Amino acid sequence: MNRATHQRLVLVDTVWPAESLRRDITLILTGALLVALCSRVEIPLQPVPITGQTFGVLLVGALLGSRKGAMSMLSYLALGAAGFPVFASGAYGPARFFGPTGGYLAGFVIAAALVGWLSERGWDRRVITTALAMALGMLVIYGCGVAWLVHFVGWERVFTVGLFPFLMGDGLKITLVVLTLPLGWTLINPGGQH
Repeated sequence: MNRATHQRLVLVDTVWPAESLRRDITLILTGALLVALCSRVEIPLQPVPITGQTFGVLLVGALLGSRKGAMSMLSYLALGAAGFPVFASGAYGPARFFGPTGGYLAGFVIAAALVGWLSERGWDRRVITTALAMALGMLVIYGCGVAWLVHFVGWERVFTVGLFPFLMGDGLKITLVVLTLPLGWTLINPGGQH
């Protein structure tokens, strides 16, 4: 039984349908590099900067699906742990996983998997369901991030330093993804079923 029987294809499967190990590795590493590039878009706040990373995480999850999206985020984290300057502010090293941003980084993997899973079920084809999928992915990132950050700043400050400053920017990131994905499906298959 083929994969399409169990789930719908994500956008990248429609654009590049020939499955192979080389293709999957290329997509996974490209997704990791996209998030690394997005990390360079930054507003430096302390202890957690505002970056474009979450935009990249949500987009990669939606484009690659649950497995490849999660593997892409694991690759991104592995690159950072290995010493490549892929995290916000060009940071790197395993210490980042134990610092204030560690929970957000862990949330990237779960969020990409969730958004990818929802996209495999067609949530990335319409504006409303895409927005909901992205909001759920962002909720996962916030949940993991805030739960870890509380150890550094306490419950009395965790929402003012780890959540509220990011809501407007993340709303804009979600809007960009929401406008991009359904449009991508329309351009690939105008007037057709997705």
